[in-house]
Amino acid sequence: MESGVAGPGEEAVGPGREAAGPGGADGPGLQFGCASFNQDSTSLAVGTKTGYKLFSLTMVDKLDCLHESAETPDVYIVERLFSSSLVVVVSTAMPQRMNIYHFKKETEICNYSYPNTIRAVKLNRQRLAVCLEESIYIHNIKDMKLLKTLLNTPSNPSGLCALSINHSNSYLAYPGSATTGEIIVYDSNNLNTVTMIPAHDSPLAALTFNASATKLASASEKGTVIRVFSIPEGLRLFVFRRGMKRYVNISSLSFSPDGQFLCASSNTETVHIFKMDQLGPRHARKNRFFFKNSSGGDEAATWTAYVGKMFSAASSYLPAQVSGMMSQDRAFAIVHLLTSVQRNVCTMAMIQKLPRLLVATADGQLFIYNVDPLAGGECMLAHKHRLFGIDDNVDEGDESEGSEVTGPAQACPSYAATAALPVSGPTTATLTGYSEDGGAKKGEVIPEHEFAAGPVCLDDENEFPPINWCRDRTGGGPARRS
Repeated sequence: MESGVAGPGEEAVGPGREAAGPGGADGPGLQFGCASFNQDSTSLAVGTKTGYKLFSLTMVDKLDCLHESAETPDVYIVERLFSSSLVVVVSTAMPQRMNIYHFKKETEICNYSYPNTIRAVKLNRQRLAVCLEESIYIHNIKDMKLLKTLLNTPSNPSGLCALSINHSNSYLAYPGSATTGEIIVYDSNNLNTVTMIPAHDSPLAALTFNASATKLASASEKGTVIRVFSIPEGLRLFVFRRGMKRYVNISSLSFSPDGQFLCASSNTETVHIFKMDQLGPRHARKNRFFFKNSSGGDEAATWTAYVGKMFSAASSYLPAQVSGMMSQDRAFAIVHLLTSVQRNVCTMAMIQKLPRLLVATADGQLFIYNVDPLAGGECMLAHKHRLFGIDDNVDEGDESEGSEVTGPAQACPSYAATAALPVSGPTTATLTGYSEDGGAKKGEVIPEHEFAAGPVCLDDENEFPPINWCRDRTGGGPARRS
């Protein structure tokens, strides 16, 4: 799912993308440098001035802090792998180094250094992708071997990229141009380019895959139009118009778990939710419902749907530019945020069996809204949480400050220029993998979808190869240690 807040030196709380980068949070009252939802939106990771926090998102009215670390200050990238104990952290103190931790054991698994500042990190159960401004490094997450280096990619200072969470179809999307909205879709399993999509005229601003990796949504820097493409074909499926009055900076895109909805947040107070109508973009209209008439045909149940149907029919007789605008669909549902802060990241999730929209803002708040999947319209605020303070679930009037403890970064052995050299092709992993059973040995029931295809266990450090690999200082390939 979409994660983050803004890469180094960027402005956004946001994909896998994440609040203030190296140099610290900018602006008064900002206590953290990034925020990202994990791949299935069951957890929220927040990078802070003193370290990072992990929150569970299983309840609406209760926000549990699963873990808080004060070992690495000024964290601007933090990504958690599903519900596992694996967490990736990058700090402004060492922006060229990626640290991978087992947070339950408070143990560093390994760390890697890169030639330049790390702009983004994306991961699924098969791959870990590290995005620099002009290159991308793809690792096998089971043993952290470097499989491929994509060199000389177009300048990408924000680290914009998206990695599908479906490990069977592990697609990586990234900008194919610094001046236009071209998208490169790369197969990180088979290590080859799948397709190139000319998505927008302006440079890209946001990318996200749906859960099954069959759709890719994109937005440009203009922020007025969002397009959805089929994957791997790259065919345009839907066009959604966010607005016409002004350009905005779309900081976050995220599909719902079932892929039927797409939410988009920006530097404005409005979050939009679009609906994927199975009939396609020319027939997808807000609040369009049907009933069977006596002859068995479908009839539009609302005046809006009827007008939309007429416009759709008329568009085939108009110039392409005009008909294209008429086929662009408006938001199915919207949210007006209660805060004026410009940086945020959004996602959609099923919490307590109901669809919710979650928005984490750069002033340290998490908003949870109820979404009506049938009627749409204005979403109602279900709960607001504070991410910092003595009590993370405080009332609006409570202005308690967050902890100012600044624990120094732990000294640990590093690897020298571990990812500086490209490899010629895929490297076969020789060690066993892992999975997110996260406590099964204690008798907990773990949902089937939480397991990777293969042996697993982040609870037992001996079954996660990089721990022994780093400690024993064994292993080969381009990942060399100092």
